[in-house]
Amino acid sequence: MKSTHKIQKAVALFYDGKNSPTVSAKGTGAVADNIIAIAEQHGVPLCDNSALVELLVTLELGDEIPEILYLAVAYIIAFAYQLEGKEPEAWSRR
Repeated sequence: MKSTHKIQKAVALFYDGKNSPTVSAKGTGAVADNIIAIAEQHGVPLCDNSALVELLVTLELGDEIPEILYLAVAYIIAFAYQLEGKEPEAWSRR
């Protein structure tokens, strides 16, 4: 009988609004649980996208996300900005 329990994985990204997002934390199991708990404690928006996490977890800490993932990550960042009532700095200059 196959287990349907998946190991929890988490990846945190850092984005300063100017440079490409980078991997700031990643882990599986208890480490992933801690990343998620810390994010929740600090009001950091979470996105449950297991396919994207599977790709991002292969990167090293400090790595920029690859160009092929820009669009997927941009949607997540835009959603997080909306949740916080923010907009990109460049938009404010209009």
